[in-house]
Amino acid sequence: MSVETKQILTLTDRARARVRHLVEKADRPVKGIRVSVTNKGCSGMAYDVRYVDDVVPMDEKVEYGDVTVYVDPYAVMFILGSEMDYQEDKLQSGFVFNNPNETARCGCGESFSV
Repeated sequence: MSVETKQILTLTDRARARVRHLVEKADRPVKGIRVSVTNKGCSGMAYDVRYVDDVVPMDEKVEYGDVTVYVDPYAVMFILGSEMDYQEDKLQSGFVFNNPNETARCGCGESFSV
């Protein structure tokens, strides 16, 4: 019997390029970015992306060549199997998450629930 294992988080080519750019242009040496979830918004949770100065031992490490993303262990159960993309248009730009675990998303797209 084979057991399929889901990757915690995948990154699109655009997301990898943006992470690489952010890390290279950071105003200080950083080790990558960290994805977590916070209690926020009308649907309950929001994604949070920040620079990683010091690696937290419990974080899950996701590597894509020269790009490293750390995932908060609390966030793993909420984002397991998600895809992180980077989108840019005339009015806004940012990371967007395609999360198969979401059961609802607020109208503005800022928060989600699982």
